[in-house]
Amino acid sequence: MGVKLATWESRLLSLAHEAFTSPTVDGHVQMETDALTTAYSYCARITQTNSKTFYLASRLLPKPKRLAVQALYAFCRCTDDLVDETQDLDHADKIFPSWRARLNNPYLAAHDPVPLAWMDTQTRYQIPKGYADQLIAGVARDLTQKRYESFAELTEYCYGVASTVGLVSMHIIGFEDQAALPYAVKLGIALQLTNILRDVGEDWQAGRLYLPLDELDMFGLDESDIADGQVDNRWRDFMKFQINRIHHLYEETKPGIRLLNADGRFAIAAAASLYRAILDDIEAYDYDVFHRRAHIGLWGKVSRLPGIWWNSRANNLNYPIYPNFRHI
Repeated sequence: MGVKLATWESRLLSLAHEAFTSPTVDGHVQMETDALTTAYSYCARITQTNSKTFYLASRLLPKPKRLAVQALYAFCRCTDDLVDETQDLDHADKIFPSWRARLNNPYLAAHDPVPLAWMDTQTRYQIPKGYADQLIAGVARDLTQKRYESFAELTEYCYGVASTVGLVSMHIIGFEDQAALPYAVKLGIALQLTNILRDVGEDWQAGRLYLPLDELDMFGLDESDIADGQVDNRWRDFMKFQINRIHHLYEETKPGIRLLNADGRFAIAAAASLYRAILDDIEAYDYDVFHRRAHIGLWGKVSRLPGIWWNSRANNLNYPIYPNFRHI
């Protein structure tokens, strides 16, 4: 039985297919083992410092794949930091071409730990270059777009900054066939939407609002309500609507776990489940994302792992599968 695709999802799958068929990295320079070891260790420290959940999930992978996804995270973190550090839009026109050059030139990358580890990862796992290009473009969007009129428009942003990460992770872990792509896309959307709800207050202080404006209006809210940071029944209803949709997205990604190589299923299931638990924390604190940052402590994460492991093995085999990606 097939799953009917929403219009926004069809658009994102087209982007995924475009990147999937792009060339892989070539011109790789063989590096000394010590240089690569140092580069990957540097990426691991970046991951551990900036995302405890991603780091914990990566530790559930075999070492070669763990190092690769940590290199992926470091590449994403450094790309995102470029936006945060850039105030002058004219200067931004020079920053991203320079970053792309560092990433794509093997001779420059040889002395740059994150590009070195990322280039090695792309080469080892034959990752299409289109994903990195789409991610950089998605992150750069923060320089020029601060508001999103609709959910469909927001999902394009989420695809650029998160679904691309899921698609690269899929290549690192290994997957059965192209039928896995729609699940990676949708999981990225669910994860990024979770981040968006958690960070409403912080993003507003930074001058950004990632909530669909038409849906705020549907619940009688506008930007002044976000500025006030007041939790009332309108806000609660709006957040319930958002959270219910995200839960539905997470549920729809579950069948994709079994399309991944067995040694990576637990890690992906853990990442999804631990991020999803953030939604429960938001609800537990009465949807107040203005005055605190929702989180799951270390014990909350570790205590969930046995159940996640068991569910990743059982993995709900009766869920419907998307239509063959090649026919979308």
